[in-house]
Amino acid sequence: MTEPGVRERATALARELLERLGTDGIRELEVEQDGLRVRVVGASGPQGTAGPPQAASAAAAPAPDGAPMASVVVSRGAALGTANTINAPLTGIFYRSASPQSGPFVQEGSVVAVGDVIGLIEAMKLFNEIKSTAAGRVKRIVAENGKLVRAHAALIELE
Repeated sequence: MTEPGVRERATALARELLERLGTDGIRELEVEQDGLRVRVVGASGPQGTAGPPQAASAAAAPAPDGAPMASVVVSRGAALGTANTINAPLTGIFYRSASPQSGPFVQEGSVVAVGDVIGLIEAMKLFNEIKSTAAGRVKRIVAENGKLVRAHAALIELE
């Protein structure tokens, strides 16, 4: 159950973001206001190029007339059951280990402390160490090894 007014605030924020979506080539918008975060991801680009929509995880607002189809993701801490996550600080290719021959930095069940290296992200031919921003036991590794991750996307869920 969510707090009274949260769904209405989320819907209002989502509508505002949907109105801006698709202008000037923008395909994704995210806003946080009073602890409520709303992220809108467009299903089509500015010239109508198709792209796969991302699934909405909590609540969705209808698109205003003429707005591009989009998905809306709303989160509010534990109130909506979101897990404690370590998120990508930048967009790039995520790697779980330093090289194909070495073992992963972390696995499910591993205990991590703040500042521990949990992976690498390659961006613009540079490998960036990704350090844990939270402490806990690794519940699930969300990001796939060798796959593109977007900035702020969940990499690892912690218990």
